[in-house]
Amino acid sequence: MRKAMIVWGGWPGHDPDLCASMIRGWLKAEGFEVRVETTTAAFADPAIHDLSLIIPIYTMSKIEKAEALNLCAAVRGGVGLAGHHGGMCDAFRESVDYQFLCGGQWVAHPGNIIDYKVDLTKPDDPIMKGLKSFEHRSEQYYMHVDPANEVLATTTFSGEHAPWIEGVVMPVVWKKRYGAGRVFYSSLGHRAYELDVPEIRTLMTRGMLWAARE
Repeated sequence: MRKAMIVWGGWPGHDPDLCASMIRGWLKAEGFEVRVETTTAAFADPAIHDLSLIIPIYTMSKIEKAEALNLCAAVRGGVGLAGHHGGMCDAFRESVDYQFLCGGQWVAHPGNIIDYKVDLTKPDDPIMKGLKSFEHRSEQYYMHVDPANEVLATTTFSGEHAPWIEGVVMPVVWKKRYGAGRVFYSSLGHRAYELDVPEIRTLMTRGMLWAARE
């Protein structure tokens, strides 16, 4: 049986406890044994090197250097990493080691909750196959991203809320390698209920399965 670990905490506005419960259920349905932790100390545990998958749900907050380095080493050694929205890519803003691992960092969501479109860039990728571009109402994440990411979906900014970014095409979903490990990220899912949007649930589930070590 493959083993996963969810670590949740930090800013409560992203419903980390509810998201952790939902994702735990999805993973258990896929046959995973799931460990749930609520402090960043879990990232320092040597046992994480034997996991198949790690899911951080920990907006903002801080991570100790040793915790970040052990997490990075685990993924570099083959453990998968997957996550969504600020729970993964607006976590631990002071840790460049962690940001290098994830492949991106949130910096703004102009207009806050708005209507926008998610465009698939690789509809034939196994994670996105059968899905179509879709409209969504939530925070439209503006991010600083790693050019090495393999982008699976994007969004285009209208410029209505920040005129200088009109027409900017921003990655929304990506996957990447980090050493021997696989990393998957989706910027969708500001609140827990958004994870139940069919397209978001599908790509998240497939993304986690893709990232997980066999």
